[in-house]
Amino acid sequence: MELIILGDKGDAMAALAEIVKERGITNAAVVSCVGAARSFTVSTMKADNPREAVHTSGRLAEVAGNGEIRDGVPNIHVTCGLEGGQAVAGHLETAEVGGPYSLHVYLQQL
Repeated sequence: MELIILGDKGDAMAALAEIVKERGITNAAVVSCVGAARSFTVSTMKADNPREAVHTSGRLAEVAGNGEIRDGVPNIHVTCGLEGGQAVAGHLETAEVGGPYSLHVYLQQL
């Protein structure tokens, strides 16, 4: 099992894609993705048109999820907990980290 800590300022998903490329990781199970994001965007599918994405963005979120690295491309699905007990779930498109905000990605290469 490997741990990748995404804490440098910037987009965690872009950083994860770069790290798996550098390490030559092509296929892996993302067993857990946990942490916090300064801001995020997730996408889900439109109920009446699954090929059309619906994007939702938020700020200051607790993040928990899992997913995969397939053919070198990260695919992570998360639930983002927001202030007031609300949550947003979906495919993690972007997650701004830095300072006290970081994501820990635990993955198992296949």
